[in-house]
Amino acid sequence: MKPTNWISRNVSRLLPAVSAEQKEAPALDKKAQTAIKSGANAERTVDADKRPRSTHVRLKATLGQKDEALSPRVLRRILQELHAIIDPKVSEVEGGRRAQAIAAWYAGATPEHRRDLWLLMSEQFVADPLKVKAAQVQFAAAVGTPEEAVAEVNYRRATVSPRRRVLQRFSVYPGGIEFLVNLRAEMQPSLKQDKRLMALDVEMEYMFSTWFDVGFLDLRRISWDSPASLIEKLIQYEAVHDIKSWADVKNRLDSDRRCYGFFHPRLPGVPLIFVEVALVDEMAGAITPLLDEQAAHADLSRATTAIFYSISNTQTGLRGVSFGDSLIKRVVETLKEEFPKLRIFATLSPIPGFRAWLGKHVGPLIEALNEREKLALGRAVGCEPPGPTDFLAAVDTPLTLTEKSAVRQMLLRCAAHYLGQALVDGKPVDPVARFHLGNGARVERLNWAGDPSGKGLKQSYGLMVNYLYDLRRLDKHRRQLAQGKIPVSKAVEALFIKPT
Repeated sequence: MKPTNWISRNVSRLLPAVSAEQKEAPALDKKAQTAIKSGANAERTVDADKRPRSTHVRLKATLGQKDEALSPRVLRRILQELHAIIDPKVSEVEGGRRAQAIAAWYAGATPEHRRDLWLLMSEQFVADPLKVKAAQVQFAAAVGTPEEAVAEVNYRRATVSPRRRVLQRFSVYPGGIEFLVNLRAEMQPSLKQDKRLMALDVEMEYMFSTWFDVGFLDLRRISWDSPASLIEKLIQYEAVHDIKSWADVKNRLDSDRRCYGFFHPRLPGVPLIFVEVALVDEMAGAITPLLDEQAAHADLSRATTAIFYSISNTQTGLRGVSFGDSLIKRVVETLKEEFPKLRIFATLSPIPGFRAWLGKHVGPLIEALNEREKLALGRAVGCEPPGPTDFLAAVDTPLTLTEKSAVRQMLLRCAAHYLGQALVDGKPVDPVARFHLGNGARVERLNWAGDPSGKGLKQSYGLMVNYLYDLRRLDKHRRQLAQGKIPVSKAVEALFIKPT
């Protein structure tokens, strides 16, 4: 039997059986059959091309594919250099020197080459699965016995990946921690598209949570007398209210203001997070007066209130590492020492997700109004009964709405619902609310036209909110939030839309 006949016969056994209807179907001409086969083969080829090869496959290959940055040969060489960093026969200092050499290569590498390094670190430095499984079995068997503690230690050691040791060696040389923080920041946009990088990202988040523990951070005041390079960092990283000029930043650092940041010894010139504070005699309801460069200085002898009006994280690479809670606590303690008359500590915060959220949820909120409220709203928007489109059109120019306007009142009620009742997975929907409420604050007051800037109107129709840090009730508010109830003031609660 010819080899071709043998192959045809055996392959035919793997094909699905042909039904009677298929047998009776008219035969296709040769051109049609060729076209179908070509299309099927092309589709399979496209599907295969869409799936990127893992570094495990690429390291064993001879040739690279056209969409791969590093050739298999170069990939193997870099992997050897990464393994050399954690060679047990070399000291930490030598390992750090080798890590520094890779960082130097990385500095001149293309984005595609850098991505291949991330993949190597993520896929090639995993814990030994056999050792992990064996240690897990031993630990499970030892639970409740005198050997439990030892078995737990062995299990924990088995689950530690070599990737962690690689990261530790990078931290040895000067500039190594900054290199890793910047590397993770650069990697963030790629995480959604390539889940293979997740192992490296999570490992780095774990390491950074240890290295950047608040116990290792210094709280420093940033003033107009600080180095110009540091003040430039404020301008660069301000994320809430853009700093427009040197006069603007000088106003934010004036005598009636305070600015504090957390600093790490290995990144001494860069604040990891900073907060801007205005010292005033009442709770502020609008950002414009606070940013007014021509406004007179507040009388510090009469200051009773500290308004936190901007908190900015500066390092994307430290995403997931929390500083805010500790920063606010430390700043409050520092301010109380300097100004004993301070009694109120509150924020003046944006509501960044409100406008987008309202566009999706306004319909049910309108339906929850009683008939009298619907009638008043319908008359105000010029359509009875009022619909979501009508309301959103009427509220699109919020600064023109009068205080007694039913549209304005409805917008405030919607904002109260968003901040005080909307939850996802037991947490507030709004990211800023999630931060402050998680720290023990409560939703204190909504402020109409608090931020009339283009950004403020785009985010929240110009609304701003005060979160109050009542130092005696922080723990109570946290417990309340953990039970699925957002702490709010009576004034905000009065705005809630109660279903009829």
